[in-house]
Amino acid sequence: MRVISGNFRGTRLDAVSGDKTRPTTDKVKEAMFSMLMPYLDEGEVLDLYAGTGGLSIEAVSRGMTHATLVDRQYQAIKIMTDNVKKTHHENQFTILKLPAQQALSKFDTENKQFDLVFLDPPYAKETIASDMAKMVEMGLLNTGAVILAESNDAANLPEADKKFRIIQQKHYGITVVTIYQYGDKI
Repeated sequence: MRVISGNFRGTRLDAVSGDKTRPTTDKVKEAMFSMLMPYLDEGEVLDLYAGTGGLSIEAVSRGMTHATLVDRQYQAIKIMTDNVKKTHHENQFTILKLPAQQALSKFDTENKQFDLVFLDPPYAKETIASDMAKMVEMGLLNTGAVILAESNDAANLPEADKKFRIIQQKHYGITVVTIYQYGDKI
């Protein structure tokens, strides 16, 4: 794995060993960021199931201001900390070892808001719809925020509604990438 473009381009990233995380392949990551390019102009990033931190590092490399990376697994936290150090811009990242729901509650208490959110939970958990609803309920999304959800083709993804529109959806083998936009700018 490596950073594909931007300030940290070419930086090699470590992967978490074992089967508890599923790193996004460079091919899928490149396609994701091609879809996201119009939305990578400063702002706060939330990576709720960060794993290696690769998606957030790529987003900051391409122009986002700051990223908060969340994961509950010790090994993932260790790897993402090492990966963030490789950027030599650790001040642009916050790493939290928490379960996703506890992290959302923490952000609610702190009145945090995000402009770009990565949701790549374990496929079997299917938490994307409930995570999105919780973020809206807690006011964690700025108007026009973009959510990139990575799932498998069997996932029960949220449909477009009054709060979200689907900007793009693409299939890469069993991986489905869906990009939503929240709020008034839709």
